[in-house]
Formats: sequence, structure tokens, C-alpha cells
Amino acid sequence: MKMRFLKAALTAVLTLTAGTAGAEDMRWKMPVGFGSNLPGLGSPSPWVADMLTKGSDGSLQVRVYEPGELMPAFDILQAVSDGKVPVGYTWIGYDQGKVPAIPLFAAVPFGMKPWAYTAWYYYGGGHEMLQEVYANAGFGVHAQLCGVIGPETAGWYKKEITSIEDYKGLKIRFAGLGGKVLEKLGASVSVLPSGELFQALEKGTIDATEFSMPAIDRALGFGQVAKYNLFPGWHQTFTAQYLLINNAEWEKTTEAQKALVEAVCTAAVTRALAEGEYLNGPVLEGFQEEGVTTQQIPDDVLAQLKAVTDEVLAEEAEKNADFKRVYESQQSFMKSYQVWEERAYVSAPSE
Repeated sequence: MKMRFLKAALTAVLTLTAGTAGAEDMRWKMPVGFGSNLPGLGSPSPWVADMLTKGSDGSLQVRVYEPGELMPAFDILQAVSDGKVPVGYTWIGYDQGKVPAIPLFAAVPFGMKPWAYTAWYYYGGGHEMLQEVYANAGFGVHAQLCGVIGPETAGWYKKEITSIEDYKGLKIRFAGLGGKVLEKLGASVSVLPSGELFQALEKGTIDATEFSMPAIDRALGFGQVAKYNLFPGWHQTFTAQYLLINNAEWEKTTEAQKALVEAVCTAAVTRALAEGEYLNGPVLEGFQEEGVTTQQIPDDVLAQLKAVTDEVLAEEAEKNADFKRVYESQQSFMKSYQVWEERAYVSAPSE
């Protein structure tokens, strides 16, 4: 009886410690690309940090650092890869100059709806391709999809856009592949962080800007200085954020910690999308009272933007093998997905 009791006790101890054996308490400083006050875009970062800390029972202790506290928002990839910080949370499209294929994982003009993108990412090989793209470009990071929001607005303008010619000579802040499209149309494109945009618009440094969805753009005050807000957000049909983890740091984590990172980030994708979808309707309803004119881009202008987008994407695919591989994978998925989307989803009739 005594031996059986001792054997049972030993088994219980081994079972209890099996999950934590080899676990190392980690202190992760996490700089973020967007202020945590920005819904859907920045707000997931403190939630992710809190869930990782609580879910790991403290073996992963994650602290958020707002943009500029540790480093400029655009420096996160390099800092994580170099091991200056263990992790970062950001929109990876800012790094298209360093990793040409990366915008395809961040926001694609005339691309997929958010839930279609997650289908491709999780089940169409997107996650694995992303790791390969970073490795091929010489960056030592593990990337985990950790937030998605719906379409952005097509920007805030001081003057109406009524023809494709109106983009020529326009000084505009426009990020990602959409910026390359407008450059091809003769616009003067710059990429500024969110904290500088209001002042740049107010002073006339730029004539127009895009940044994000209505709930975020309103918080940044764009409607006070640029009264024309355009739709649809052709240049970013989805916006994806990622948790970037230094490779050496990722290798230190246990299987349980890895599983927790994946689970928390997957939950953050759902929560970020839900938050944006909940907030944007009421914000749009209030724009008229604030003197903002919301307008749809004319169909002929939209068609021309799509034609130039196709040219830009084809050119980028020719220049970079990873871009070509990822782009073709996405296009193949979208072709089959459309068969389902067009038959299965109904648009609610206008009241």
C-alpha cells in the first residue's frame, strides 16, 4: 500500500511539473506601432500583453511600450530581428522597402475581405510563407498574425476627387502598395506616422491623407482640417497586424508558451475585427453633423485605380520571387473563394 501511494504521488508530481519543465520566465518589452488608444488597430496590443502574462501564469511577462517610448514605430522589425527588443506589435507593411513581399501580408489594394484573408493565412499556407519571406530577406523573426480590421477609408482630402487626374501632383500620405499606385498616377506620396498627420494636414505639408477606418480617423481629428472623406477603401480592404518575436527568443519558449502565443493572437484577430465593425457605423452617422462630406469614388475612377493596381502588382511580382509566389497563391485562392462568396452572401437591401 505504501509503495503504491509513493508511486502515485511521484506520478502526480511529474505530471504537474511536465508542463513547466524547461520553462524560463521571460520579460518581454513590446514596442507597438500604434497608440493603444486606437480601436482595433492599437487596442489589441495591451489585451495581448495581458492575456499572455495571465495565461502563462507569469512565465511570459509582457509590457507594452507606446510608439516612440523605446523606438520610432517604423523601426520595430529591425529592432526585433537584431534582438534589441524581444518582441514587437505592428503593421508590417511599413517594411516594404526592406522586404518587398511583405505588403501582401499587410494590406492589398482591391484584395481580400478580412475573413477571406484569414482563411488564406491560416489554411492556404500564408503563415508558413510569411516565415519564409522574412528568412529569405535576412530577418530573424517569427511572425504571428495578431489582429485584423476591415477596410480603411480611401482618405481625407481638402478638395474633391472627381477624376483620376485629380491625383496628379497631389501631396498625400499613403502607405503600402496603394502608395505605389498613386505614385504611378503622379501623386507625391509620403509615409508619416499617425502622430504627425493632423499637423501635416493643418499646415499644408500634405493635401490629403489616408490612415485607417472611420473610428480611428475621427479620433485623430482629420475631419477638422480635411472635409472630404472618400470610400471605398480600395487600397486596404483588410489591415493586418502582427506580433513579431525574435527567433532566438522564440526558440527559448516551451511548446505550451508557443501554443499560448498562437491562441491569444488568434483571439486578438477576432476581437480587433469585431471592435472595428461595432464602432464604424455610429461614427459615419455622426460625420454629417461635424461638417464632413462622405463620398463614394466614382465608378470610372475606381475602375482606373484597379487597372493601375494590376499593373503595379504585376511589376512587383516580376521584381521579386517571393512577391510573385505569395501573390499567385492569393490570386488562386481568391478565384475559388469568389465562387463561394458570390453565391453564399446576401447584401441587405437599403431601407
